[in-house]
Amino acid sequence: MNKNYYAVVMAGGVGSRFWPLSTSENPKQFHDMLGSGQTLIQKTVQRLSKFIPTENILILTNQRYLSLVLEQLPMLNEDQVVLEPAMRNTAPCILYAALKIQKINPDATMIVAPSDHWIEDEAAFEEDVKQCFSRCQEENALCTLGIKPTFPNTGFGYIEFDKQGEGSGLKSVVQFREKPDYETAKSFLEQGNFLWNAGIFMWGVETIISAFKNHQPETYSLFKKGQELYNTDKEAGFIEEYYPKADNISIDYAILEKSDKIYVLPAAFDWNDLGTWGSLYDKMHDNAGDNAIVNGTLLTENASGNMIRTEEGKLVVLDGINDYIIVDKKEVLLIYPKQKEQHIKEVVAKVKSTFGDQYI
Repeated sequence: MNKNYYAVVMAGGVGSRFWPLSTSENPKQFHDMLGSGQTLIQKTVQRLSKFIPTENILILTNQRYLSLVLEQLPMLNEDQVVLEPAMRNTAPCILYAALKIQKINPDATMIVAPSDHWIEDEAAFEEDVKQCFSRCQEENALCTLGIKPTFPNTGFGYIEFDKQGEGSGLKSVVQFREKPDYETAKSFLEQGNFLWNAGIFMWGVETIISAFKNHQPETYSLFKKGQELYNTDKEAGFIEEYYPKADNISIDYAILEKSDKIYVLPAAFDWNDLGTWGSLYDKMHDNAGDNAIVNGTLLTENASGNMIRTEEGKLVVLDGINDYIIVDKKEVLLIYPKQKEQHIKEVVAKVKSTFGDQYI
């Protein structure tokens, strides 16, 4: 196993679109969303550890999730959990992690991957990542994995690549495109050189730090002040004081859209970002006719298109209910139209304003 391979797993999100299962105290990455026997973060780390040394895997998360991480990933030690004292989007935490890795191994090549994606063909995933790693080691390149779109999805960002590129391998990125409207998404698919942005990135640690120095000098200077303190017992105090001062900006805006040497590899593996109850339904609905259920047992009459999540072993009986999200927790029961799932975030906000933090 290559000792220069490192992974940074992004695990700080709240996942409010999966409320009421996902809460601010226990978000979706720490749940077994598909009833597979493993939580999403456990599956992610297991997938990465097949070709990245376990001791080289870092978990980027919020301070409040430290105990959850250590409980679910006992093979990691506390030094491998990189804690954010404030939420500042993806760019600051990626630079922070890169500086920590650089101090240990300046020859490192790293992958940044979300903790909540579902990938079944793990061998194909490994081959794709290694292909990107090789490019990153050959030149000062930034690489990303793109997903071949299967329909005009308006919920994902897109990556446009150069049609005159390099055959079936890595392709030069022309630009990153924001989440489109439906007609724009249709045109992307018709053009044939657009991929879904999966948020999976690879680069040499020196390359990404240099990119921050060039494109985000203020953020770079802020975090560089702690260079001597990283990986010591004084690191936490420095981060507590300085991290909240960082700009709230994504890695896409901060670095990727400004870089002139970035490549995308169309992924050879299946992929689901499990971003909403609807995406979970799309992944699972063939397990119970036209309905999908996690944990429970289902009996239906004239019911289809439903996504159901219950406590372990519960019988759910449905008659005349179609295309609903039904989530039964001890303290909350959600029965909500699947077509309105994008509004669940607004529901969470309304619940909070009405009842406080009791249910979220």
